[in-house]
Amino acid sequence: MGLFFGLVCAFAVFAPPCLGAPLLQVERGDVTLHQGEKLQDDVELATKYIERFYSFQTGPPGHRKRSHPSFSSKLKDMQSFFGLNQTGNLDTETLAVIKTPRCGVPDIEEYVYNRGNRWKKNVISYSIGRYTTDLSTNTVDSLIGAALDVWAKASPLRFFRSSSQQADIMVQFASKYHGDNYPFDGPKGTLAHAFDPGEGIGGDVHFDEDEFWTADSRGFNLYLVAAHEFGHALGLKHSQNPQSLMYPTYRNRQPQNMLSSEDIMNINALYGPSVTAPYYPRLNWNYPFNFWYTGFNYPRAIKDKCDPGLSFDSVTNVGTDMFFFKDRYLWIKNATNGIKEGPINSFISKINSRIDAAYWHPQHSTTFLFSGSSFWTVKSSRMNGWRKKITSFGFPASVDHIDAVVHVPNTGHTLFFTRDQYWRYNENENTLEESNPHIISDVFPGIKTPISAAVYKHGFLHFFVGAEVYKYDVMERRVITIKKASSWLGC
Repeated sequence: MGLFFGLVCAFAVFAPPCLGAPLLQVERGDVTLHQGEKLQDDVELATKYIERFYSFQTGPPGHRKRSHPSFSSKLKDMQSFFGLNQTGNLDTETLAVIKTPRCGVPDIEEYVYNRGNRWKKNVISYSIGRYTTDLSTNTVDSLIGAALDVWAKASPLRFFRSSSQQADIMVQFASKYHGDNYPFDGPKGTLAHAFDPGEGIGGDVHFDEDEFWTADSRGFNLYLVAAHEFGHALGLKHSQNPQSLMYPTYRNRQPQNMLSSEDIMNINALYGPSVTAPYYPRLNWNYPFNFWYTGFNYPRAIKDKCDPGLSFDSVTNVGTDMFFFKDRYLWIKNATNGIKEGPINSFISKINSRIDAAYWHPQHSTTFLFSGSSFWTVKSSRMNGWRKKITSFGFPASVDHIDAVVHVPNTGHTLFFTRDQYWRYNENENTLEESNPHIISDVFPGIKTPISAAVYKHGFLHFFVGAEVYKYDVMERRVITIKKASSWLGC
């Protein structure tokens, strides 16, 4: 997933050439091409590039404006920015950079919609208008939210999604001329552009719909491109450091470590350091669950998710995402392996206790959370009534807690595990089966007890026992693999 940027962000920081004007021309004395290159095509490409990103200006064909720097001197500026040999010649290495997809914000001129601007607030709204046809709307929503969270994680900024057409940051996909005087140029050129903070179009981000947008390493990864563009929308300009997210060309990078120390320093210079007590807006638990909906800051060093001894009290899927509960703490992992974390009551304000077991019922889009002898039901981030007793499922009084629970969608059954036994509940009839209870070791040989959590995923049952996870093949009645629980958080 780590591509990044070879695009050209067409921001309001530069004034593009007159769209109806003839192609700019450069005198051959300014350009040296290696053998085999097509002079005219390369000169035209390079001239447009230098004009757009390095403020090169030319006069009428055959005339040089003495008041403006020459093509060669501007080419040296470009070569200097990218760490190339400053020859002033259009050599192979320089052409390769020019032909690399990139962001359209200029490299050496201040990025100015309002010069030196930043948002004068820390809570910023965003809205998504036109979507790409390459990805589902849910995927786009998640990737855009995740890209904003890259910056929220390193700053005091929070982002919330709005349905208003007057949101601070308006996001859209468009082709060619799309109403902002900065037309896109088709596939593999300018990938996206954005405007720095300000009223009206300020802060808006546009993506070229002629590109192939993906959530992985094919085409152009929307998450990585969006994270770069949002840096501009927050007031950052391009960096000369290839390790920086704000480097102008599209590059492969690890999504887990998006920001360089320079990026963090620059965003902190504008907005201050990240906060230690983050605000967690309420989330929408409807299917498909999208915890990127609002975007918020990550707490620092509260739980070590990569501790090899880490165990979970309960684990469940909610839509396409996974919830991991430990004591009064919660990790939420989305389909692209992004992780949110924090105290449970930061997500569900009325719950101040640990969650012993949890499961999600897809037909009702309802999550069941068990603690001791009671449980809550949660739908659309709201409690459905008051806390209820587990005896309402039909358990005898001897069952005073649930160790783990898992819903198996293709059978319509929910399995409740307590100590060395489990109970099978028929969700269609809302009753416990008469054959209950069953001995866990008889039905699931090889699984130790007590079970701390259980999940049904990709046709297998996954039993969490302490710091280990047993992948269990129900048909063959055997354990397939054993892994560390922390591996489910990407460790």
